[in-house]
Amino acid sequence: MKALVLSGGSGTRFRPLSHSMPKQLLPVANRPVLELVLETVSGLGVTEIGVVVGRWGPDIRMALGDGRRFGVPITYLHQDQPRGLADCVRLARSFLGDDDFVMYLGDNVLPDGVADIAADFRVHRPAAQIVVHKVSDPQEFGVAELDPHGTVLRVVEKPARPRSDLAMIGVYFFTAAVHEAVAAIDASTRGELEITDAVQWLLASGADVRASVYDGYWKDTGQVDDLLDCNRRMLADLTPGIAGDVDPASILTGHVVVEPGARVVRSRIDGPAVIGAGTLVEDSTVGPFTAVGPDCVLRRCNVADSVVLAGATISAVPPLARSLIGRAATVSAGDGLAHRLVIGDDTRIELAA
Repeated sequence: MKALVLSGGSGTRFRPLSHSMPKQLLPVANRPVLELVLETVSGLGVTEIGVVVGRWGPDIRMALGDGRRFGVPITYLHQDQPRGLADCVRLARSFLGDDDFVMYLGDNVLPDGVADIAADFRVHRPAAQIVVHKVSDPQEFGVAELDPHGTVLRVVEKPARPRSDLAMIGVYFFTAAVHEAVAAIDASTRGELEITDAVQWLLASGADVRASVYDGYWKDTGQVDDLLDCNRRMLADLTPGIAGDVDPASILTGHVVVEPGARVVRSRIDGPAVIGAGTLVEDSTVGPFTAVGPDCVLRRCNVADSVVLAGATISAVPPLARSLIGRAATVSAGDGLAHRLVIGDDTRIELAA
């Protein structure tokens, strides 16, 4: 079985950060989401991974490499414009050949894994096996309708009146039968080749299509709040460890990671929290549920429930919460009021008194 990981989206909901980096490389618990995806996929026993990339292809290639550290070779497949999930299957046709494969969206985090579903697919080999999860807002997703015995009756993309609360969450297992379906469908009203339409075509043609319910934690990290929520969840599993320097005047509570070369001076770190390599935290309070990236500087500030990317500087500001601070950004001064910030890379903000 091969894997097809989709990382070609434009990330419009992450602007301004997505103007200067791919959304799939935004970190949770100081690890890029796409890296977590590759670890999950490689753990399914796949023989090769194809990664579909767009304009951020060079950045993603630099971050992932040739796949050696994941134990599976990676092939990069360029998509010049996002044209739908089924279009990714179409352009990967020569890479996939006639092999079975798992398709996995590059901004989805499923820390409990889908190994049991992969094993079930290998045994039964239906034309398609979709992974579904109960959601409160099914009209925002592709929805699977099942009969009382769990047989898939129909799949519908973003239905106005959903007949089910089982959303297709971005993990799909296919045999080579899907290629005929992709070739047979037309673009949707939004101009994309929908994988939902391909699955429905298989159903209409009498192919075996199955659904597996995933009951674990799942998050599509495509929006700021979702990324921050996912960061909270991944930090909750943090294994504490102090590899940097913490002075005697500092207090650490809960599960805290201080990475090599980091320094904590006259500060309080409330876990779960991670302080990245080479970062200085001085006269500050950090956490809980905060991930500070490498080579940052935090002075005289209070940051909680936030993600701070590499090289950022936060100095003498009011308390920040639920914030996402871009790479090499600078936030300084302050008026004593709490703020929430979402700022892009290399940005300088002074909060006026």
